Amino acid sequence: MTQPLRIGTRGSALALWQAGWVKTQLENLWSGLRVELVPIKTSGDKIQEVSLAQIGGKGLFVKEIEEALLAETIDLAVHSVKDLPAELPAGLTLSAIPEREDPRDVLITRHGETLAELPAGTRVGTSSLRRQALLLHLNPGVRVEMLRGNVDTRLRKQREGVVDATVLAMAGLKRLGLTPEHSQVLDEQVFLPAIGQGALGIETRVNDKAVAFVLPLHHQATVIAVSAERAFLNHMGGSCRTPLAAKGTVLNDRIQLAALVASPDGRHMIRGDHEGPTDMARQVGVILAEKLLARGGKEILEELARA
Repeated sequence: MTQPLRIGTRGSALALWQAGWVKTQLENLWSGLRVELVPIKTSGDKIQEVSLAQIGGKGLFVKEIEEALLAETIDLAVHSVKDLPAELPAGLTLSAIPEREDPRDVLITRHGETLAELPAGTRVGTSSLRRQALLLHLNPGVRVEMLRGNVDTRLRKQREGVVDATVLAMAGLKRLGLTPEHSQVLDEQVFLPAIGQGALGIETRVNDKAVAFVLPLHHQATVIAVSAERAFLNHMGGSCRTPLAAKGTVLNDRIQLAALVASPDGRHMIRGDHEGPTDMARQVGVILAEKLLARGGKEILEELARA
């Protein structure tokens, strides 16, 4: 290529690290390939004072980047898969999903308390309804407060006493080389991760020349797990207004999927799991969604729609 391959990315430290990692991988894979990063400020980055549910959902972290991709001012985009809506715009596709980083959540407290040990009234900061529901379900005494911003901002706000504790993704902390004091890694079987958490999605135009460059970064086990999780999300009709979680695990030729749907206050939580062959990963996600809908998930979603 005579022109550089342009990667669209958000401008946060974590997003730039992720896009920079993809840039390095591509330049190592393809001798002579030039890759440049194109930071793009998204609506989700511009509006920090209110929760995502109030301003239109997590798709606001990718909207402007996808518009640039469709307008051909960039050639590919690097996203955190957990930021992607269930369906992509027409003409765009996830061409590669590299190997997943640790998908678990981390609780960061002032004095090293576990989640169960946090006293009533402890202010825990998060902007995620999934984390809110799980926190309140596991410790109804805590007070969840809306806390948005990048990783550094949320850690700083905790240090300044804006909140007493916060929950962050282990993947982001590891990628940024951060090891906050008084951190507790939460058991993913109890504190189920967000759909796609820890995975990167490389988005391109369908059948574009960029597809061939990124395909070697595709990690099959991660792709299978994420496909099952996103099929569950899509069939549930989930958005950032819905506390949903799912985690796929590939063992040999089988995919095991665990998932939950909850009310935002954590009082109603329906969990389930399903297993199937890896070549039916999406069907596993759909079947598990049907199970949870039949066991009360439909009523939770209907209640949220009326709210």
